Amino acid sequence: MTFAFAGIAFAAIAFVLAAPQLAAQDTARAAGAASVPWSVGERLRYDVKFGFIKAGSGEMLMVGVEQMRGRPAWRGRFSVHGGLLAMRVDDVLETWMDVTTLSSLRFQQDFSEIGRERQKTFDIFPEKATYLQLGKTEKASVAEPLDDGSFLYFIRTVPLVVGKSYEFNRYFIPDRNPVRIRVLRRETVNVPAGTFDCIVIQPIIKTKGIFSENGEAEIWLTDDSRRIMVQMKSKLAFGSLNLYLRTMSVLAPSESSK
Repeated sequence: MTFAFAGIAFAAIAFVLAAPQLAAQDTARAAGAASVPWSVGERLRYDVKFGFIKAGSGEMLMVGVEQMRGRPAWRGRFSVHGGLLAMRVDDVLETWMDVTTLSSLRFQQDFSEIGRERQKTFDIFPEKATYLQLGKTEKASVAEPLDDGSFLYFIRTVPLVVGKSYEFNRYFIPDRNPVRIRVLRRETVNVPAGTFDCIVIQPIIKTKGIFSENGEAEIWLTDDSRRIMVQMKSKLAFGSLNLYLRTMSVLAPSESSK
């Protein structure tokens, strides 16, 4: 699953890394980091259902702030694991975002879907609008690029008005632009984590997978300043894939390795 996963979330950092990461985060803020609604250790856990059958779990974790080519970057991990019989999905993606511009600096995919495996690493260079896939030649990108994972965070910083549509020419592979976001409605939903007032959006990208033009994906974000993803539904070739928030927490750095 591309551009979103997505799909979902993040594994942990060891306790010995916690102190330097927090120091980097303080440095980033002093240097004028963008205002964001997440923090180090934010962990969102999801129940995954294929149709109406619970068949796995997902997670979205903000691991910390790390140095990436000499600049502080948010590191997030998104994962989803589960499936039924031959329809097994084990997807992990990681993104590194410049703390000032939220531009993507690196993007990694480790996907295993229905017997097919795919691993990709992209180094992305906003300063010269290029990207480099491991083992291939450097190619042209866009200004202020975003990847599948960083877009899920970036959209949380955008003011969303019901009934409006937004276009972003920021996906790091140029021919997949524009990414379109339709703000569909407000809705109250019940998920295992509780009851939430939400804004429902539909992201559309020119690619295969969860946010494809034919996927009819919808995402429920909390209708507050946090914009936490509470629920997601998408139609895929092998059926519908749905995520429902089970727990959310902001962990102390020493706990994020658990």
